[in-house]
Amino acid sequence: MTIRGIYSTMVNRRGQSGLAAVHRPTCLPMPPTVRSSSIRTGADSADSVDIADDDAVDQQEGGEEKLRSGIQSIEVGFRLLEVLTHEPRAMMLRDLAQQAGMSPAKAHRYLVSFQRLGVVAQDPLTGRYELGGFALQLGLARLARVDGVKLARIALAELRERLDMTVGIAVWGNQGPTVVHWMESSYPAKASLKLGDVMPMLSSATGLLFAAYLPRGKTAAMIGRELGETQRWATANSPCTPEDVERVLADVRAHGAARVEGMLLPTIHAFCMPVFDSNGDLALGLIALGHEGAFDIAWGGEVDTALRECAHKLSYELGYSPTPR
Repeated sequence: MTIRGIYSTMVNRRGQSGLAAVHRPTCLPMPPTVRSSSIRTGADSADSVDIADDDAVDQQEGGEEKLRSGIQSIEVGFRLLEVLTHEPRAMMLRDLAQQAGMSPAKAHRYLVSFQRLGVVAQDPLTGRYELGGFALQLGLARLARVDGVKLARIALAELRERLDMTVGIAVWGNQGPTVVHWMESSYPAKASLKLGDVMPMLSSATGLLFAAYLPRGKTAAMIGRELGETQRWATANSPCTPEDVERVLADVRAHGAARVEGMLLPTIHAFCMPVFDSNGDLALGLIALGHEGAFDIAWGGEVDTALRECAHKLSYELGYSPTPR
């Protein structure tokens, strides 16, 4: 019998090639993960895993929760934009990556995409990165559409529900600081205030706030007029001289807010917090008031802290930055 015939007989009898059985390898191949880890090491491998993990997050969620989870890799990349937003100068890749909490290799991949979109620009001479032209257009479009009073109304509605206190909004009008929004608590303060009321400059938290932060050219005439009428309306805590006014306004600026204790209305305490716009100018004041004994008037207390946080968030929404850009 020929060799070919012997081989065919073995296959037919045993259902498999005897030669294959004889020469079957005795060691198993390494799993893909073992092979890849033995070949690829260092930052590039870790970065690839990071990106894969970022994009795989969505696949681990389901239904409505998946829709809310978003795309994590986009959020990771925006850490670079956040660093550039708060840094006044262009940055080297290593410094930018470090502050964003990622490796330079990973940061570079994000920056390449951001450059293509015009969100980031790179200086061809120094290699430093800065926000690009599209970032400017994006910011200008936001500023053109934002309505500070509307945002404040939404924010104050949430604050009132949480702390159950009377809150309001004041802006600068032709006659002075004017109340444009008012929401009572479940136990309304007996304050005879209504929409359109103009607050006094020296005996209300609202007036003191605007006097402290607006240019003196806008407020000098009103302050002078109120000082001239001091004997008619002043209380024990009201400033009565120009020196008193300067001292009180300096205190407002030092605390970053104005407060009064029973000055305008007996037993009524009030805070007024500044909200600034993108130019650093006073855009509006957030008011909170309540009855003595039921209203925390302390600096750093519950009302001060909550109203201050609300004002800071609104200032951010309006494009304000406490540090120069």
